[in-house]
Amino acid sequence: MLGVIGGMGPLASSLFYDMIIDKTDAACDQDNLNMIILSDSGMPDRTGAILSGNTGEVRDRILKDAKFLENAGCSAIAVTCNTAHYFVNMVREEVGVPFIHMIEETAAELAKTCKGKPVAILATDGTIKTRLYQDEFEKRGVVPYAPSAQCQKKVMSTIYDLIKQNKPADADLWSEIEEEIKDAGCEAAILACTELSVVKKELGLSGYYRDPMEIMADRCIEFYRAKGEIK
Repeated sequence: MLGVIGGMGPLASSLFYDMIIDKTDAACDQDNLNMIILSDSGMPDRTGAILSGNTGEVRDRILKDAKFLENAGCSAIAVTCNTAHYFVNMVREEVGVPFIHMIEETAAELAKTCKGKPVAILATDGTIKTRLYQDEFEKRGVVPYAPSAQCQKKVMSTIYDLIKQNKPADADLWSEIEEEIKDAGCEAAILACTELSVVKKELGLSGYYRDPMEIMADRCIEFYRAKGEIK
């Protein structure tokens, strides 16, 4: 089974489940991937924990969830929150099964087509501050572009004021974000917050926007296909 630590937020976890189903070559129920989705919506806000320095509660809860999934028989774990990978990096050595690491997999994928080129990172303040993507991109020769302070406020508003409150994405606001990153010469942009995966679906964003959650879904399918557990 694949274990999923989700609920951060619930819409993104639901979308990830849809991605797994859509990417599986299934002719019947039994051809699908066995999964346990642990929707831990009570998880404290990851960005808030990072910015305040009070990281212990989130770290411990991520570890507890991962151990629960490991003990339930899951052979790999996916976490449907980019910022939460800051805490995944703290606990991964304490868990006996691998994490299919969204940030590492995304950086490896972007390096195939964008090496030496700037790629915009659209993410929470916590993800930007901890340099989760910047460091992984630089390891692989991709040039990270973090939005200006003004643009970053628009990204955060999209995440927290709209999607997390179950409100529709604002196409005009998104156009303002897009204008900055394209004017900066970015070859592509990554939707480095799973709420932005919802924006991509709602606004029908082009392939210019790469979705780390979709890349992670692909890697999950590849992992279990290699084990012979799905087609």
